[in-house]
Amino acid sequence: MSAPQPPRIAGPETRPWQRLRELTSTTGVRHLRDLFGGDPKRFEQCSARTANLLLDYSRQRVDEEVLATLDALAEAVELRHAIAAMRRGETINTTEKRAVLHVALRQREGQRLGGADIERLVLAERARMLNFAERMRRRYRTVVNIGIGGSDLGPAMAVAALARFSEGAPRMAFVSNVDGCQISDVIATADPATTLFIVSSKTFTTQETLANAGAAREWVAGVLGETAVPDHFAAVSVNTPAMNAFGVHPDYRFEMWDWVGGRYSIWSSIGVSLAIAIGAKHFLAFLDGGRDIDEHFASAPWRANLPALAALLGVWNNNFLGLPTLAVLPYDQRLARFPAYLQQLEMESLGKSVTQGGTAVQWNTGPVIWGEPGNNAQHSFFQLLHQGTPRAALDFLLPARSSCGRQDQHDLAIANCLAQAEAFAFGQPLEAAGSPHKVYEGNRPSSLIAFDALDPATLGRLIALYEHAVFTQSVIWGINAFDQWGVELGKKLCGELVPAVTGKIGGAATSAAHLQPLLEMLRGWK
Repeated sequence: MSAPQPPRIAGPETRPWQRLRELTSTTGVRHLRDLFGGDPKRFEQCSARTANLLLDYSRQRVDEEVLATLDALAEAVELRHAIAAMRRGETINTTEKRAVLHVALRQREGQRLGGADIERLVLAERARMLNFAERMRRRYRTVVNIGIGGSDLGPAMAVAALARFSEGAPRMAFVSNVDGCQISDVIATADPATTLFIVSSKTFTTQETLANAGAAREWVAGVLGETAVPDHFAAVSVNTPAMNAFGVHPDYRFEMWDWVGGRYSIWSSIGVSLAIAIGAKHFLAFLDGGRDIDEHFASAPWRANLPALAALLGVWNNNFLGLPTLAVLPYDQRLARFPAYLQQLEMESLGKSVTQGGTAVQWNTGPVIWGEPGNNAQHSFFQLLHQGTPRAALDFLLPARSSCGRQDQHDLAIANCLAQAEAFAFGQPLEAAGSPHKVYEGNRPSSLIAFDALDPATLGRLIALYEHAVFTQSVIWGINAFDQWGVELGKKLCGELVPAVTGKIGGAATSAAHLQPLLEMLRGWK
């Protein structure tokens, strides 16, 4: 892996950025009713496809000049060179001096993403993990993934999304919260003799994960005895001494690498719970889908490039139209956890206020990501989005076919999705509403990502699309999308406070003397 590369020019330092600022006073204030009214072929000109994905951005507040300027912005920041540097395994995570090679996890033999040595590591570990997954899905009735963050959100989301591909699999459960409720609920309905726990922690020191893993171990050992522990625990970690001390079976251990961040790791052995749920064949299809988007992102022109388009439109909305939040609205209950997954992917990656060069940014960076399955959201927060004063950009996710075989009901979901997209775009003026209380301003920008059906390859494509959109925005904003120093301080302070909270008062308690009255009250309530 090569030495760190010097930071490239950031988008706000380029001429296209300045031109986009000028365009906010023209295109930026036009209503979508006018943009559609003047362009009968707007859908054809403002949509792009690859594989089975369609990105319809006709309801974004853009015209040809804005789109051309966004293309020029991608060129000005040398996005194509940045993509190539990532695929070669250059040290683009400059603050941690690491390569960024989640794309290598999806590669086929012969691609050599990251180099021949990386390819060999990936393919060997993948084969070992998939062989393990096939054996475990026949041996156990319950499989519990214990992790947090990227070691939980990705696998939990994907297992739920691909539930119809898990026939014959064990019951899958996911435990992340440190408060003990999730692990208690799981073991209350499980048989330790037929339960496998997978402890996912790169360092095997993550506080929340170890607390839950310890509770699971205590349960297994208490019922089956200490000698049974190795048969009921697997792990994804690099900490061999800690796994030895815990009692993880030597053949049930899988590797992680420092060139893959947790939120990008579902494609690795962190996805072993997904592989157990859907089987090796479908897991490989999931990887194939991600790889489809990798190749598309690396080669397609910007106007036809789905991840780049999504990212550039996001920059336009965030930095120029003043829309710092993105609501992700899947019209498929199987994707209920997808917004939460994207929250970590985007907000941990793009939640930065310092450039690659170490200076404070003077522009907005990562958006706030939020959302719910769209049909439920219509009856909760859509009121605010339609008629409230806050503004948000919107992503609708829409399969054509039902994920559970109830096409008649899913057709209602399709109609609801399209109706909401139209209402957000065009609104309802006073002359049609008849009352100011029934006026919809409209002009809320949205994208529609449509696909034929939610299957392993399609889910892989959706995830990779958003991954590469995040990377594109990080290049434009001149920030590092692959570190996450913002999570460290809270961890450090928690470690210092545990003795005070538990009543084992030591030197650490004095560093938070102002908390003592609150701590005393909490202890009195226990």
